[in-house]
Formats: sequence, C-alpha cells, structure tokens
Amino acid sequence: MTKDVLVAIAGLQYELESEEPIEVITAGQYFCKNEKHYVLYDEILDEMNEVCKNKIKIGTDMVEILKSGASNVHMVFELGKKNLTYYNTPFGSLLIGIDTTKIECSESEEAIELNIEYGLEVNYSHVSDCSITVKITPKKSTMKVNV
Repeated sequence: MTKDVLVAIAGLQYELESEEPIEVITAGQYFCKNEKHYVLYDEILDEMNEVCKNKIKIGTDMVEILKSGASNVHMVFELGKKNLTYYNTPFGSLLIGIDTTKIECSESEEAIELNIEYGLEVNYSHVSDCSITVKITPKKSTMKVNV
C-alpha cells in the first residue's frame, strides 16, 4: 500500500423510523507500524467550516478512531466489549458508550476494507445501532502530461 491513499467512509445509523447514511471520501496518509495500520485524514465540518483531524488505528482485535479539532473523541471498538468515552463538542460533552458486535478487516496489496457494527449509547441510554465501512485504496495519479 502506498503512503498517499483515498479513504472512503460510509456510516449508517439504524433508528426506529429511518436509516441515516453518512459518506465521506477524502485523501489521506497511510502507514503500517508494529503490525497495526494507521490512516490519517482531515475532514471539513460543514456546520462550522473547521477542519477535524482524524486518525484510524487498526489492530488485530481492536480499532481506534481519534478525532481532534472543534470536536474531540477517542472511540475504541473491541469485539464483545463496551467502551465509554467523552465526545467533546463546542456545545458541551456527551458520555458515549460503544458496544461493538462485529469487526472485520480484509487486506490486499491494493486495498484495506474495515467493517464495524456497534450499539451506540449516550449517557447510558441506547440511541441506535450503527455500522461503519472504511475502504482505503492507493491514490492514483489522474494527471495527464502532454509531451
């Protein structure tokens, strides 16, 4: 896998009345260290026009997503475990619980695909079941040079 990558993230929240899809495709940086995959990318938050720095750390049995900027959170996904963390926003902090039910990661020379399913709690109350799919692929140059 190359250092420069495209990161495609699709998230879905299953609520009582509807499903809420969220999709982001952005450029990022990839590296592997101590048998863990790291992906760094920036995300522009529409409502505040601010940049949020993101890091995804993929291990054999755990995935971490760290966001820093206008909002800060360190989400830990471990199969069969519930992890609590504070989601700090400009409007205040929320205690969130992440109860992971599925982590699947497949990798090849050309891609890494990660699927996570989890229950989301806010202040100890279940609010929705969620899924995240992350696909990391080498960034290919599409620039044409005429000689």
